[in-house]
Parts: sequence; structure tokens; C-alpha cells
Amino acid sequence: MRVTVEGVQLQVTDLGSGQVVLLLHGFPDSARLWKDQIPALVESGYRVLAPDLKGFGLSDKPQDVQLYAMPNLLTDVLGILDQLHIRKVHCVVGHDWGAALAWQLAGRFPDRFERLAALSVGHNASMFGMGGNKQREKSWYMLFFKFKGISERALQRNDWALLRQLWFADDPQVATEYIAELSRPGALTAGQLAYCLTIRVQTPAFAALWQPQPPLQSGLDVGLARAILSQGGLV
Repeated sequence: MRVTVEGVQLQVTDLGSGQVVLLLHGFPDSARLWKDQIPALVESGYRVLAPDLKGFGLSDKPQDVQLYAMPNLLTDVLGILDQLHIRKVHCVVGHDWGAALAWQLAGRFPDRFERLAALSVGHNASMFGMGGNKQREKSWYMLFFKFKGISERALQRNDWALLRQLWFADDPQVATEYIAELSRPGALTAGQLAYCLTIRVQTPAFAALWQPQPPLQSGLDVGLARAILSQGGLV
């Protein structure tokens, strides 16, 4: 389905019934990221919302960087909820910079989000402070994406060799599918714009709001992940 928020059309997957689980993807993904989780959640009795966030998938891809500022991204998500008459979300789940967006939503609007599951990305107020140079090294691409034009050319060079190496080394078939999406006019630039304005955003503290659970690590160093989350009062 298509939902229009402040003139931007967003593609939204809306399946199931029951308490709402909101799934937010990161780069270079779309709602396709959750293709395995959506059926499982629906079968478990949840209503699942999984938007293609602005700049990704089948959603509009405006080229104005200011439209990707965090307040506008928050407005996109809240606008979707409002238009679907959803007052409260049982759990917001975010991955990659979708997790950064989820932290903001849960921290700034605790009356609308009961639970938060942040995958791969910790509370950004502590992410670089506790992670130090090790985390900065892992996050070099955030700065790289700020060089509009240069980063796009580098990612596309030699049949997208850099993108394949960084994100899809273990799954060439998936790489082909995502590259087809990123090859659409304006898609690659739009997909990177969120990084230009979100990496310096302040995230509210959570210590008084949440009963945290032990983190589930992915490819991130286990000790580093625990240090980052601990600094944010989450472990």
C-alpha cells in the first residue's frame, strides 16, 4: 500500500492483526529485509508494518538532503501510524540506521512505543564515546557517504565491487537483487542521504524508561557491543 506523508509517497507492507510490530530497515535495504520475520510475526498474532523508508525500495526518492533530517524521518513514520489510525506500537524494531531511527522514536515518543528492539546499532549518545577508535574504524562509510557523487561512483565502479564486498560478500544472489534496486534513478544517492544528517543527532536517555534485556550481537564485536549498550544504561 502507498501512504503519502507531507507530499512523499511511502510504500508500506501492512499484514496481520493484533498488536502492532513496526519494522525499520537500514542501508542498503528495504522492507524486503524482513521477508522471513513478517510471516513469523503474523503467524504469532501480530499486525506487522514494514515501510520502505524514504529513499529506499518503492518509496519516493527525493534528492533534497534536508528531507532526510531526523525530524523529517520521524514525521514519516509517525505519519504512517497516524494515517493507519495506530495510536500505540507494541514494539518498534530497527536494524542499522533504522535502529538509530527506532531509538529516536522510542525515546521521544514513549507514549506511542511500548518496546524497542535495536539490531546492530546501540544508543548513539554512547556509540562512538565508548566504541572509540575501534567503532569509528567500523563506521568509516558514514563519513564516506557524505561525499555526494564520489561515494556513488566508488560504489558502482567495477560492477559494484565495493558494495558487493562490504555488504554482500556471503550472498552474491542477494547482491544482484539489491543492486537492481539501487540502480533506479536517484536510488543510490537517496539511500545515502540519511547518513549525512543523522550521525550527529542526540538521542534521549532511556534509563528511566526501559527494562532492558541482554543484547543479541550480530557481526559486531561482542565486548564492544556490550560496552556501547552499557554506557547507554541498557545492560
